[in-house]
Amino acid sequence: MVSAGLPDEFPGGLPPRHGQIQHGDMGEVEPPKDQQFPVKWYRSTLFNITIVGLCSFSCPGIWSAMNSLGAGGAASPNLINAANAITFCLMVVSSWLSSALMYYVGVKGALVFGCIGFAPFAAGLYTNNRFNNSWLVLLGAALCGISAGVFWAAEASIAIAYPEPWNRGKALGYWLSFKLFGQMLGGAINLGLNAQNDEAGQVSYTVFLVFIAIQAAGPFLVFLLNSPDRVQRRDGKRVDLSITKNPWEEIKATTRLFFTKKFLLLLLWIGNAVFSESVFFTYLAMWFSVRARALGSLMSGIVPVIGGNILGWWLDRNRISLKVRSRVAFWTLVVIQGAWWTWATVNVTRFSKWKEEGGPVTFDWTTPGFGEAFGVFVFLAMGFQLNYLFLYFIVHNIAENDEEIIRYAALIRGTESAWEALSYGLESLTLFAETGGVYMSFAIWAVAIYPAWHLLRHFGVHRPLVGDESYPASIERVDEKGVISSGTSSGDEAGNEKTVKA
Repeated sequence: MVSAGLPDEFPGGLPPRHGQIQHGDMGEVEPPKDQQFPVKWYRSTLFNITIVGLCSFSCPGIWSAMNSLGAGGAASPNLINAANAITFCLMVVSSWLSSALMYYVGVKGALVFGCIGFAPFAAGLYTNNRFNNSWLVLLGAALCGISAGVFWAAEASIAIAYPEPWNRGKALGYWLSFKLFGQMLGGAINLGLNAQNDEAGQVSYTVFLVFIAIQAAGPFLVFLLNSPDRVQRRDGKRVDLSITKNPWEEIKATTRLFFTKKFLLLLLWIGNAVFSESVFFTYLAMWFSVRARALGSLMSGIVPVIGGNILGWWLDRNRISLKVRSRVAFWTLVVIQGAWWTWATVNVTRFSKWKEEGGPVTFDWTTPGFGEAFGVFVFLAMGFQLNYLFLYFIVHNIAENDEEIIRYAALIRGTESAWEALSYGLESLTLFAETGGVYMSFAIWAVAIYPAWHLLRHFGVHRPLVGDESYPASIERVDEKGVISSGTSSGDEAGNEKTVKA
């Protein structure tokens, strides 16, 4: 029974899966092996998530590897931050239009299109690093923005919709790990080439030749992916990510979904999740030597992989109620991020003061105080990964059908892009890059907490997702007046339901 009436903005109730089931979300618990459907390994959800992960490794993963060098490996972060701002501005538009594109080419074709634009940006960084020209950096950033918004929406839709319910959290952690594997590879290559460089400066241009080759392979990896109708799940359910409305109707449906209160409550939390990326990578570029930046590139892959997979494991503990899982995860993220932003605020304030006093501030791993300065970067990188994974957990629990998954994925990616465009644009300003980015990130974290909590506090209270209603125990439904109806998810044998006042 719910202790209070439900807010007006959720007249139909949120769909997360927990009502009167006392021992967890039984519909999402893995059944015994003899009750699971046989699948061919090359049609399985694990195979398909692996392919999506490899695409993520070769395209956004290597993009992140370049970014994790600090400002794309350049000596000065200003040009690269401006280029990234262009990328994310265009991604706002391409993400918003991605579901309409999927109407014509499907989710697999959209993923191919999404891979195409990454390599030109890497080529631009190479020419800037070696020949000091900037035009290809800006052109590559534009091409990357046009394709990457579609890529991100398509891969997110696949990662959310393909896995079985009892594997979804682990699958999200597994998929997002591949992006970080790219970051780790880039860091390892860069560290090997620059291990003797203990000064500030730019990264060896040889690194970018490897990155270009890996990103050029991305579109070809997509052809190994199964289209949704060919995927075989162990629960026997078919995956349907088809778009049935015409493109203009799809664009209007996506736009309407943006203005729902459920999504508007997420806006600040999305900002809290992604605004920080340019902030902590600019922090790395401004205050650390080349080899320390290379070490940061490596560690910002390893530590988030560990943290993200632990969070995915927790979110899949379906014998623990959804209410408990979502609240524990949310408040853990809130508390640890608050601590990390406090730490970062103290650091940049102190570093800026030292710089004003005329002293050089470049930390190498042999410099006293390196651990205190470097540690917060690693933790902020892990926080980015944890928030990212948690956002997809939220999308799974608010989307009411497969078409909404595609639209929410597009909206999440577009909104992320808008926040990151703002972030990278501001970080291209020297004063803001030194201290303002950390201060603003701290403020966004603070103001994002209540709206996100206002949404998440209803998880585990309302009805299950539409189309996923085969629960063996009773659930709660909420009507427009806040009255909870208790019965089996498909109705009891007599078709009766018992109503209880909220």
